[in-house]
Amino acid sequence: MQSSPLGNRTYRHLFTAQVIALFGTGLTTIALALLANDLAGERAGEVLGIALAIKMVAYVLIAPVVGAYASKVPRRGLLVALDLVRASVVALLPFVDAVWQIYVLIFLLNACSAGFTPVFQATIPDIIEDEQQYTRALSLSRLAYDLENLLSPTAAALLLAFMSFESLFVLNAVTFLLSAALVLSVVLPRPAAAELARSVWSNVTYGAKVYLRTPRLRGLLALSMAVSAAGAMQIVNTVVYVRTKLELGESDVAIAFAAAGGGSMVVALLLPRLLEKLPQRPAMLTGGLLMTASLFGGTLEPGFAGLLGLWFLLGAGASLVLTPAGRVLKQSCREEDRSALFSAQFSLSHGCWLVAYPLAGWLGANVGLGTAFLILGAIALASTASAARAWPREDPLVITHEHAAQEHEHLHYHDDHHQHEHEGWEGPEPHAHPHVHPGGRHSHVFVVDPHHPYWPV
Repeated sequence: MQSSPLGNRTYRHLFTAQVIALFGTGLTTIALALLANDLAGERAGEVLGIALAIKMVAYVLIAPVVGAYASKVPRRGLLVALDLVRASVVALLPFVDAVWQIYVLIFLLNACSAGFTPVFQATIPDIIEDEQQYTRALSLSRLAYDLENLLSPTAAALLLAFMSFESLFVLNAVTFLLSAALVLSVVLPRPAAAELARSVWSNVTYGAKVYLRTPRLRGLLALSMAVSAAGAMQIVNTVVYVRTKLELGESDVAIAFAAAGGGSMVVALLLPRLLEKLPQRPAMLTGGLLMTASLFGGTLEPGFAGLLGLWFLLGAGASLVLTPAGRVLKQSCREEDRSALFSAQFSLSHGCWLVAYPLAGWLGANVGLGTAFLILGAIALASTASAARAWPREDPLVITHEHAAQEHEHLHYHDDHHQHEHEGWEGPEPHAHPHVHPGGRHSHVFVVDPHHPYWPV
């Protein structure tokens, strides 16, 4: 039996930092809604909607920039600095007295998160190199997110009985400080050196180019759209369905949200063992189909018990897609490109949410919940079908391919692609100098990189 990745001290500290920061972020989510209500009254929903859109915009714009340059900065220093800035921003929220100030601080907060999260995720495979252990680490990360969704609202409700909602912002600032301390308590492996292009735009878009030129990652992006369509329907319209259509209370809204979290947690617990026997492609496509079935089931206008079942199914499907995503990314890039690729996934997947959130809200408000279920279900189905088409059924990691002769200059080690003579001035590895690659045919784990700019046909 495989030991837990928590046996690794470095990973244990980072995972604890993640859990603590997520818990604090959950408290801020509740406090932010109450702050918006204080400042905007009946317009609180509009304020929160705009804040959510700003959050997604920050994720989409900032993550690729950080991913491009993260390999040039010590990871530990970057993560600690971002945690400290997040703590400072959250600590300012109790002093907000105008709606525009909320928008500015939310952008700053999530710009830091857009830098922190992908770099954090790209660090884990350098710490946990064993594939099965890494899968368990991904499952623990998924559980952390689900527990935050379940426990943070409950904890916020208990704390609000003894303190003002402004105090929740202070507690979140403390959690970010604790996260920074935990990151500071370990030594993180240095990222492999990645050479930057002369153009800033080329650096920023490099991760997206690798991502979009890799068939299995195009499939992952399509499944991310399915997750967004299903998740947006659940997050945006649960309160409308429960409170307006079923005419139930606020506690029932919380129970409905918990059903989706429960489905996700069950899958996250079972998936590591499942992936020892089943390839990730069919597991992830099954997740897309489960989410589709859940959304189409909503067109039958179920009662409360039926809705709980559908949301449990939806959460399970989402977890089947999201939990193995890190494995797919790790298999699809060089070590030095991990930050860029994880950032590309973070940015592109949140671009899907940026489309799905307002669409779910508009459909629910203007054409009815039944039609919203139908349209978003159709999007989830089309996205899953697109994923199945983009991601080949036969998807070996090692591919035999032809190389054309190539002469170029870039930062490199003397690996299988770089066996050449030196004159003595080139310096220690990694180093950069003009060199030639003879053409030929060979086999190795294939990823898109400067030597393999396109996937072999």
